[in-house]
Amino acid sequence: MPPPALAALLEPWQFLALALSYLPSTLLTHLLALDFSTLLSWPRLQAAWFGRFWAHVGPMIRTNAEAKVVPLLQGSVTHGVIPPSASPSPSPPDKSASHPHPHPHPPVSGTVLEIGPGTGMWTSLFQPSTLPAVTKVYGVEPNPAQHPALRRAVAAAGLEGTYEIVPLGIEDLASSGKIPLGSVDCVVTVMCLCSIPEPRHNMAQLYGYLKPGGRWYAYEHVKCFRSQGWGMQLYQAFLNLIWPHFIGGCEMCRETGKWLKEAGPWSDVDVHQLEGEPWYFTMPHIIGVLTK
Repeated sequence: MPPPALAALLEPWQFLALALSYLPSTLLTHLLALDFSTLLSWPRLQAAWFGRFWAHVGPMIRTNAEAKVVPLLQGSVTHGVIPPSASPSPSPPDKSASHPHPHPHPPVSGTVLEIGPGTGMWTSLFQPSTLPAVTKVYGVEPNPAQHPALRRAVAAAGLEGTYEIVPLGIEDLASSGKIPLGSVDCVVTVMCLCSIPEPRHNMAQLYGYLKPGGRWYAYEHVKCFRSQGWGMQLYQAFLNLIWPHFIGGCEMCRETGKWLKEAGPWSDVDVHQLEGEPWYFTMPHIIGVLTK
């Protein structure tokens, strides 16, 4: 078994190989359906390929990230630290506990804008058992290949009537008039800002949907930090020459934390590098809450 550092450095290549393995079946499916409009369009083919791939790997990603995302949405994370008493499973807090963990931020509530829900990896977290104060969720998902699975996830979570799929990209949201500016209580982005177009511009656009006092909950992978050393920064930059073409346009080297802080004037910013990630991670994370 390779040492942890070597295994972590090789893991992106294994992930790329896994993604590539879904391309032949995607091509065959559309060829048998005589769907030449998809076969002859790289953006449409890439979306179909990624949708097929993500439907299989999404549950594994959720398993690995759930222990961070659930506490984040419940308001328990501060300064990049996941409190040890936070529950990794979507269940209500134990009010009988003698030492309940503090909640430095309010949990996600009210009208929510979820960006890039994909196949509905996090849809079940909007149930009353986890986030009881959520009243409406708009899931902004531009990839039509993921909508069937997302609809199934909404139904399985019993959120019909609460969760509405918005089949648009962020860049088209304003012109659609679907969601009024200044009408959203919370924005939720979980590992999705890596693939949005014109990230700085569109993060500023999303800021405009928040009400005064509204909150943005973010868990995102980002560009390697200086503390990881120039070698890791170069290695990540090299990987990024290939990565977006295999993983649905995902960019590894975005300074998402910096751009979030610059999206608009915030009354409070609590976004930090996730505590405990080692120097050899090619996809380090930021986590936290920004308040308008």
